[in-house]
Amino acid sequence: MHFDVIIIGGGHAGAEAAALASRAGARTLMLTQNLETIGQMSCNPAIGGIAKGTVVREVDALGGVMARATDMARIQFRMLNRSKGPAVWSPRAQCDRALYRRAVRQLLEVRPNLHFAQGTAASFVIREGRIAGIVTNEGLTIEARAVVLTAGTFLRGAIHVGLDPQVPAGRAGEAPSVEVSEAIAAHGITRERFKTGTPPRIDGRTVRFDGLTRQDGDVGTYWFSHFGRAVHPEQLPCYLAWAGAEVKEIIQRHLRESALYGGAISSRGPRYCPSVEDKIVRFPEAARHQVFLEPEGLGTDELYVNGLSTSLPAEVQLAFLRAVPGLEAVEMTRPGYAIEYDYFPPTQLHPTLESRALPGLFFAGQVNGTTGYEEAAGQGALAGLNAALLVRGEEQVVLSRDQAMVGVMVDDLVHRGVDEPYRLFTSRAEFRILLRQDNALRRLFPLASRLGLLDEAEVRSAEARLEAEDDAYRAAEGTALSPEQANPLLESAGGTPISEPMRIRELCRRPGVGVGALLAVSGSESDPEHAEWADIEIKYEGYLAKERSAAARLSELDELRLPDGIEYHAISTISWEAREKLAATKPISIGQAGRIPGVSPADLQNLAFAVLRQRT
Repeated sequence: MHFDVIIIGGGHAGAEAAALASRAGARTLMLTQNLETIGQMSCNPAIGGIAKGTVVREVDALGGVMARATDMARIQFRMLNRSKGPAVWSPRAQCDRALYRRAVRQLLEVRPNLHFAQGTAASFVIREGRIAGIVTNEGLTIEARAVVLTAGTFLRGAIHVGLDPQVPAGRAGEAPSVEVSEAIAAHGITRERFKTGTPPRIDGRTVRFDGLTRQDGDVGTYWFSHFGRAVHPEQLPCYLAWAGAEVKEIIQRHLRESALYGGAISSRGPRYCPSVEDKIVRFPEAARHQVFLEPEGLGTDELYVNGLSTSLPAEVQLAFLRAVPGLEAVEMTRPGYAIEYDYFPPTQLHPTLESRALPGLFFAGQVNGTTGYEEAAGQGALAGLNAALLVRGEEQVVLSRDQAMVGVMVDDLVHRGVDEPYRLFTSRAEFRILLRQDNALRRLFPLASRLGLLDEAEVRSAEARLEAEDDAYRAAEGTALSPEQANPLLESAGGTPISEPMRIRELCRRPGVGVGALLAVSGSESDPEHAEWADIEIKYEGYLAKERSAAARLSELDELRLPDGIEYHAISTISWEAREKLAATKPISIGQAGRIPGVSPADLQNLAFAVLRQRT
């Protein structure tokens, strides 16, 4: 058997890698241990959130599946941070777990050059120091010029519940992948261990909802995908509960029975998604902790207990669940657990996500030390695309820090590394006003179009959307409203009325007044969704100009290329720490060198001087 690209794994990274590799023209195989779990939401049944929602829209702009599947499966939607600036507006959706998985499978199966096989990768075929294929546990050899590893938590995965012996598994009820991790390590690629966890699930029929705070989704329409308008399923509420003093006392009393605090786990877990044991230990002064009860889907009463991830014994989990007001008689359907797994420090990768040590092998998702569906999807899209470009013999894509949130994440991973599971936040981006969820298509459509990732209908749809946004901007610049038209709207927003005609671009700078509403007053038929981009561009014009100027300066540094094979240890004018970091990371530009921890501004200046001397 021969393919251009093989994707190992069918999770969120694998799904996007398969979608983008096949869209880029590569004959692609997705190899996964279980074809029924492609697109499985292993933990929280939700997509999006802070920075994550922007990544979903970026992946969609390139032709990925996550946004479309979310639109087909969402059972509640909220735009987080609407009261703040647009740089942190974050779309988030609860999804029906089963609908989402089926949607991903359906979206992938329409790709004509994407093939599927059930099996487990065991080792690699290497020719002349490059990837040439894989060998499966079943003894099947499959040749390919590029392989993308997206095995998630399956690499030597081990589940912990209390102090019982660990259970080898990549996910509850599914076998781990051991041989492929050993094969990678045998090629000199460093591997380490992280841990993550999941909370218990409960039977919603046993919850007393009248004592909880109901949280409904936003009113109105929103689609994660730029292409198409999927019919949204029925919307369901979430509920807020509180874990208070009784829960805290139970956990403190049984703390040493936890796998984490009882010594069964030594790996580091995600700081921003801690277990409930971590919360009790790290925040002893907190009187209570939030617990969100989130529906698993339309066809089940099972609820996901967000906020109570744990590795305590099952009987202790049931006890602290019943100590939460509203859950006094709750029945636990599945206990929570912790899982340890292998990852490969991402400083061993090029910014394309290709291995430095083994050309043709790409890494994406939790194998790079990240956490989260969306982070995995962003890496998968980039790795799958670059694997196909490698096969095509074309220059691979490196997304810059001012081009995409995915670019920020990959640059962080490759040049800064990880010492805990990496989670993306808007605060990690220097240019977060440029990298908004509303302009993802505008930022990445030119790339997708140039590489032929979208079909004709998708290109027409994207062009029409961008033109409609431009029309709204031009209308705001060229349309003036009379006092009779504008004043009712201004006064309803608490603003000062005008006494003479004023252009919409000036009026929309006032608090509480948007381009969409002003265009509607003028008689324009502009879609509010298209007017939003124009509104943000006008309101934040000064800030955007500053960020674009700073991004241009960063781009200049990134264009100052460093020569191949530079001997950093021989440059005596830079610190020893900087020499060590530069030699290990091998940046390709002065800009990338400056983003490596331990490389000071003085080191960077002396490096630039040394390189210039070598060239003269």
